[in-house]
Amino acid sequence: MDALIVNLAPTGMVPTKAVNPCLPVSVAEIVEDAKRCIALGVNMLHLHARDENGQPTFRREIYARIIGGIREAHPDVVIGVSLSGRNFGDFEKRAEPLELTGDLKPDLGSLTLSSMNFGQSASINSPDMIRRLAERMAETGVKPELEVFDSGMINYARYLHERGLIQPPFYFNLILGNVASAQAKPAQLGLLTSELPENSFWAAGGVGAAQLPMNVMGMLYGNGVRTGLEDNLWIDPGRRCPASNADLVERICDLAALLGKRLATAGEVRKILGLRGND
Repeated sequence: MDALIVNLAPTGMVPTKAVNPCLPVSVAEIVEDAKRCIALGVNMLHLHARDENGQPTFRREIYARIIGGIREAHPDVVIGVSLSGRNFGDFEKRAEPLELTGDLKPDLGSLTLSSMNFGQSASINSPDMIRRLAERMAETGVKPELEVFDSGMINYARYLHERGLIQPPFYFNLILGNVASAQAKPAQLGLLTSELPENSFWAAGGVGAAQLPMNVMGMLYGNGVRTGLEDNLWIDPGRRCPASNADLVERICDLAALLGKRLATAGEVRKILGLRGND
């Protein structure tokens, strides 16, 4: 596919309004922010939900309100939900968003392919948890959004494929620049992409200041980008100017124009990833 995937991760589990007041937290804020960014060119969303107190939540009824609000205006946009192990260790809690059905059913569910450390916390993903989440996604018809922070995670994706737990076409987010995983350097990105299985599509993202260089590399050499306030709260390298999600998406649009790249439609993304169409 020549056109670019633009995957927006608007909220995450860690950022707070105290650090960046532009962060969308409530259902209404996330829906309106998503709609604004879809109008700019976003064709895929990586959603995290927050509860009434602004804390991360797995509750399907909150995801339902977010997904329903977005799809009412943009029925074709590709929607993924977080199944993260950063705050929740219980399988049924992590898998609860996969219980949504009909128009509220997500297209993708995140599958981080190993445990890892961030700067101040850990994301715990045991082999059993990864396999069970993959199995539940296969049962519910939700495609894994394969999250990779290091080369061993790609090897584990191959392991899951060999055992029939995930099927192509594969969609990988390669997220570099975390202190305890692969760094945002061309050589390290090249290693990761060289190890991807056949029939893989990949978008590049980065943690903090690594977001911009990774996005550029994803636009030049890959199938697109992951951007958004989940990974990076600032529009400038000096961390003086808080970004909005729209700021980050507009930067992608400007770069795409400079590089002579076209943003894919949501329908094109659905086709290449083998996702069902939405009316």
